[in-house]
Amino acid sequence: MTTPTARPLPQKTIGVLGGMSNQATAEYYRLLNDGLNARFGGWDNGEIVIVSVNFGNIEHFVRRNEWDAAHRYLSGKVDALERAGADVILCVSNTMHRVVEPIMEGCATPFIHIADPTGAAMRTAGLSRVALLGTMPTMLSEDLRRRYAERFGVEIMVPSDADKATVDRIIFDELVRRDLRPESKARYLEIIDRLAADGAQGVILGCTEIFLLVDQADRPDVPMFNTTALHAAAAVAFALGD
Repeated sequence: MTTPTARPLPQKTIGVLGGMSNQATAEYYRLLNDGLNARFGGWDNGEIVIVSVNFGNIEHFVRRNEWDAAHRYLSGKVDALERAGADVILCVSNTMHRVVEPIMEGCATPFIHIADPTGAAMRTAGLSRVALLGTMPTMLSEDLRRRYAERFGVEIMVPSDADKATVDRIIFDELVRRDLRPESKARYLEIIDRLAADGAQGVILGCTEIFLLVDQADRPDVPMFNTTALHAAAAVAFALGD
């Protein structure tokens, strides 16, 4: 694409509620800028505002089910993004949509829910029964299950209790620190294989760090939906007015 000559280049400012974790946030920043540069070319990239929270606070709230405290904490961070001029807001954590979605219902700034680009991709692929991997709250979320079913016609499967515990442990103890272990990758792939054998037509990588460990190349016959990449692509489209 030829770089436009009119300056400043028209685009919307993307607000990123980040730090959950810093690994996911760094990937969002890369994807957003790469996506916008692919359209603009030259030296252009995104206009992005990031408010990066302390993940230690998030881990504390999630582990102890302190969702009201999480709501209060993140409300102030959303306010900061709005004051900084964000035209649209993303939350980089599937898990924390539990509190960010209701916060955003009271805001004028548009919000791209992380499940919606993934749901649209699954619907386009013609899938109706898909497994969800993520943190324990994500895998147990009835709100997410309803959203995928009612908006996109997709039934959500989750791993067994033992496998859910494994998926959650690896996320919190390893992936958020970018501690990538071959044995953990093998465990994830075993879980994916079991879900596929039980009828899953695909798998949602429903934590924004899982892409660090497994990707489509690991199981070419099982469609994988990377919520991180799909969410970022939706934000790029919004910023461009697509």
